[in-house]
Amino acid sequence: MEFGLWEKYYTEILDDFGFSRENDEESAKLLDEILSTEGCLTLEDLKGFVDFSDKFIVFGAGPSLGEHVKFLKENYDLKDYVLVAADGATTALIEQKIAPDIVATDLDGNLDDILLANFRGANVAIHAHGDNIEKIASLTPFFTSVLGTTQAQPIGNLYNFGGFTDGDRAMFLAVALNAEEIILAGMDFGDVVTRYSRPNIETDTAKADEFKRKKLAYAEKFTQWIMDNENVKMTNLCDENLL
Repeated sequence: MEFGLWEKYYTEILDDFGFSRENDEESAKLLDEILSTEGCLTLEDLKGFVDFSDKFIVFGAGPSLGEHVKFLKENYDLKDYVLVAADGATTALIEQKIAPDIVATDLDGNLDDILLANFRGANVAIHAHGDNIEKIASLTPFFTSVLGTTQAQPIGNLYNFGGFTDGDRAMFLAVALNAEEIILAGMDFGDVVTRYSRPNIETDTAKADEFKRKKLAYAEKFTQWIMDNENVKMTNLCDENLL
């Protein structure tokens, strides 16, 4: 999605959630400065890394994730796919001894697992927004093979492919990497959160609060936008009968 089109949605999101564009831009500027010093990936670098396949699996952190991972392990050769974990979904993959190729994160997930995935070779798309400035400052230098993204106007080393949550941003990133097929796993878009998306909850799942439900509604909206507007075959395992 070109930024000119994305900006219309972005303005809507800012108004809907009461976010500050200035804070988003401040976080983006900080991430760009860190990556300018520490080094980072370009989109072309990442395309070179994933050129073994134009088939992607994007893993979200919804309640169906465990079932979907099991189904994929039993029915697919995962080596044929570029595996993209959306933030906390990284933990579920590591638990199943699956190594993601890319992690899309705003640094909200289990950082030990995201760092472990990075250490084992995963590229990390770190996203800057107004609410994670402190994490951008303190954690970004610990990662290698970083692609920087922003939801505001892209600057310097940063990209904006479109998308709001880690999950739909991961989909837009896959599109930017020339995906021809995207399978969605753990993308429920419902009203339940898991310990993968909210590491601080005491149970495996919990009811989503209004803020999270609104975010998931946008994620579903942008998923549908990709299906309607991009030349990519998309399958959401939540819509399939896996029995």
